[in-house]
Amino acid sequence: MKKGKINNSQRSAGKIMRELAERFIGKDVYINLLDGRADGVIKEVTDNGIVLENKNGFGALPIQRVSTEDAVKLARKAYEAGITFFDTARFYTDSEEKLGEAFDGMREKVYIATKTAANNADEFWEQLGISLHNLRTDYIDIYQFHNPSFCPKPGDGTGLYEAMLEAKAQGKIRHIGITNHRLAVAEEAIESGLYETLQFPFCYLATDKDIALVEKCKKANMGFIAMKALSGGLITNSAAAYAFEAQYENVLPIWGVQREKELDEFISYIDNPPAMTDEIRALIEHDRKELAGDFCRGCGYCMPCPAGIEINNCARMSLLLRRSPSALQLTPEVQAKMKKIENCLHCNKCKSKCPYGLDTPALLAKNYEDYKQVLAGNVSVN
Repeated sequence: MKKGKINNSQRSAGKIMRELAERFIGKDVYINLLDGRADGVIKEVTDNGIVLENKNGFGALPIQRVSTEDAVKLARKAYEAGITFFDTARFYTDSEEKLGEAFDGMREKVYIATKTAANNADEFWEQLGISLHNLRTDYIDIYQFHNPSFCPKPGDGTGLYEAMLEAKAQGKIRHIGITNHRLAVAEEAIESGLYETLQFPFCYLATDKDIALVEKCKKANMGFIAMKALSGGLITNSAAAYAFEAQYENVLPIWGVQREKELDEFISYIDNPPAMTDEIRALIEHDRKELAGDFCRGCGYCMPCPAGIEINNCARMSLLLRRSPSALQLTPEVQAKMKKIENCLHCNKCKSKCPYGLDTPALLAKNYEDYKQVLAGNVSVN
């Protein structure tokens, strides 16, 4: 990282800053100007100052839960603050459409990644066409296979990778990526040399194998997009989460944003990025011990449940009760959702779909028993 310190002794700070910045366009810099600082890549220098790119990515899954007006407001505020990478998916209901509206007429100013869950070439082209329409664009920056159970390759009989290559040749996509929750599939994707990016869960609860995956991507000159950087809401200290991710130069975390106050937190880290301190290390070590073992990450790949159970929340209710304001989880609505666990068919469909190999029915039963104890006042939570 290049470092430049500007001492405003004779010339105006703005003039000095611009002259120095223009020498380092496109390079990673740290600028210390009077009492201010900024980390990132200089994208351009304008009369209004330096435009810096940063490592904050916007995860657009949660905006499917808010109105179009609110979603557009969030996305544009993120862009105006300096966040230029937005990740969505065809499966995220109307998330693509909301991003399309947010960036209509300014497509070249942002980077958009989306995903396809296609099983064959025909589905691939159909989903790509829908995504392009929804996003109001004629190209996608990174098009990703969405959590496939295998690593798509040329000649595997599905026609998926061949379709990706053809879409890239046509200019409809610019980079080929893959997302996954399975370590074996992720490792195979890296080793194949076929992919430019990997999106995989990565947070400060990461195992040694997860960290090794990041290093493998780095050696392969492959981008690593970190999903679940807050572990599906189980990590409540965003500063600690950011500080952890910032240690890995080839990692771009995407933060799932649904509320403006959440976005404001990450925007504040652009100019004042949290550093890894002894205090944060102690917090991370505490959380690793508390969340050790089998726990639901809330990915939702076990859904839908034939008994109507909201598995991705119910199977981690004990943690949600203790790591977020418990009152939010004790409402009549949530109680009704938890009661549906009594209707579990024990069909084990959720268990077979879990990318982490969890015994989901047993986890549901365990969480429900704990929940009933909390409701009865026999167990105290925050």
